[in-house]
Amino acid sequence: MLLRLIAIACSLWAGAALADEADIRKTLTERFQGLPKIDEIRPTPIPGVFEVRIGTDLMYSDAKGTYLLQGSLIETATRRNLTEERVDKLTAIDFNSLPLKDAVVWKNGKGTRKIAVFADPNCGYCKKLERDLLNVKDVTVYTFVIPILGGDSPEKSKSIWCAKDSTATWRNWMVDGTLPPKAMGNCDASAIERNSALARKHRVTGTPAIVFEDGSRAPGAIPAAEIERRMAAKS
Repeated sequence: MLLRLIAIACSLWAGAALADEADIRKTLTERFQGLPKIDEIRPTPIPGVFEVRIGTDLMYSDAKGTYLLQGSLIETATRRNLTEERVDKLTAIDFNSLPLKDAVVWKNGKGTRKIAVFADPNCGYCKKLERDLLNVKDVTVYTFVIPILGGDSPEKSKSIWCAKDSTATWRNWMVDGTLPPKAMGNCDASAIERNSALARKHRVTGTPAIVFEDGSRAPGAIPAAEIERRMAAKS
């Protein structure tokens, strides 16, 4: 009898959740003309409050879509940022699926630990990160060069990729400011286009963007100490 009552309760809860989802979708699409497709609506730990997901953007709604909140949902007992954790899961990248052959590669020490970085050769914060990474021990860095800042970024990206030693050319430019020599003759720089497509696929909209081995991401030039901390926490 108890199991039957539990099953009935679960069925009623699921039905109510579906009804709430339908109400939220209907209200929001009616009240916000041109609203992008809502990918998912699901309950949060707060009774009567639902997560509304559009891509990797999160908002929160009551059960009818009457009110909409934007911001972070914090669990006060642990100070966990539930919104941030959820976005981290949504934006995670399978490190093993990355096309590492299209990356500029260098390492410190044995290079046992790994990170990937999306970077533009004209990005000042990317240059800061490159210098800070010199202080990270035992790491292999895979840099996916993406010319997203305009100007001569595409030309610099091609020149770096086509250089006889792309790693040295990249680091000489990013760390020391030595201008990369212009690419001469025919060179297959299609990796740069593939990198740009890869960035769009994973919604990388700014540089630098770091990807750790566990798939989690970090935007911006975070300090070497923070990179060490995150790698240690995931090991």
